[in-house]
Amino acid sequence: MRTNTCPKCQGSMVQGFMLEENQGLKSVSSWVEGAPVKGWFGVKLGRQAKYEIQTWRCGRCGFLESYAKG
Repeated sequence: MRTNTCPKCQGSMVQGFMLEENQGLKSVSSWVEGAPVKGWFGVKLGRQAKYEIQTWRCGRCGFLESYAKG
């Protein structure tokens, strides 16, 4: 279970998210199970598990802590 205290410097952690931008579209980054398989138009996606990434940032030292909850 996470706390709102930075594990590196004990500063305050603030919730945020990792932003993906592609040709004007904005979305939240995702974690995908398995190794990436490159295709002609980028990475091929099958039926692997996919989870949005939740990220916390320390306001003091900038440390990022990310979770991909299922």
